[in-house]
Amino acid sequence: MLIAVVVTYRAPREMLETCLNALREAGRVDRIIVVDNGGTASIDDQVGAVELVQPGTNLGFGGGANLGFRRAIALGADLVALLNDDVRVDADWLTPILGAFADDDTGDGRLGVVQPMLLNEGSDPPTINSAGVILDRMGQGGDIASGRALADIEQFDRQPIELFTGGCIVLRRQFLEATGGFDESLFLYYEDVDLARRGATKGWRYELAHRSQVWHRGSASTSAQPGLTRYLQERNRLWNLARHESAAAYARGVWLSIRRVRHRPRAIHARALLAGLTRTPRALISRMGARKSRNHSSRTHTE
Repeated sequence: MLIAVVVTYRAPREMLETCLNALREAGRVDRIIVVDNGGTASIDDQVGAVELVQPGTNLGFGGGANLGFRRAIALGADLVALLNDDVRVDADWLTPILGAFADDDTGDGRLGVVQPMLLNEGSDPPTINSAGVILDRMGQGGDIASGRALADIEQFDRQPIELFTGGCIVLRRQFLEATGGFDESLFLYYEDVDLARRGATKGWRYELAHRSQVWHRGSASTSAQPGLTRYLQERNRLWNLARHESAAAYARGVWLSIRRVRHRPRAIHARALLAGLTRTPRALISRMGARKSRNHSSRTHTE
């Protein structure tokens, strides 16, 4: 069973309807769960097989997604598709993704997440929005092949990726159960990077299904809050560095945050830097605990 989870926060009605109608028309989704963090969404009865969940407070993207994951698993989902409300899927988007999981079922069964190719809505000819995520030397996330023409990319079927974008992915139930889903304390931004890193330490793999294509246009809800967006991006970048990256990468990331305090909006940059630094000890302790757990597990398997 495949269940789709769509997380929304005060999205324009037309945007959410476009997302849901495309999912319905593409088919092969047994149920759609809409997690409405803003408490303003309403679902057209004509959409069909849609469950609206309104938690009563804004849980953030990670918290909203986790709520949807738990509901999907309780309903018996083997695979869970996660989509932003600003995504429109193509009619045949699931075929390459389901094929990837089917192939893995005959292998090691450790394929945890498959990401489709995200394209920029309205681009003609099509240009790429994201073919996966990559981090620079300061821990800043960016989309692989962003802005490149789709026609310029080699027409391969699938390829491994290290990091995926939470904008549109399909996750295996066992992966969600093993990782616990997103870290809800991140609220928004870098929660997908963190989840991918944590899953990789447990032996999970990820793939880009190139022939699975969806269209992404950019959410109005985050663009309307630039100050909060800047704060969360900066804070969570530092948290991610402390939790997963090398000491050298963390030092470079902190130095970048210090330099940014000199520029507007200075107060937001300063708050993000302080919040990033205060979590560092806890992140390092968590990291050491995870390393000890892996070492113990490795010794147990070899004895």
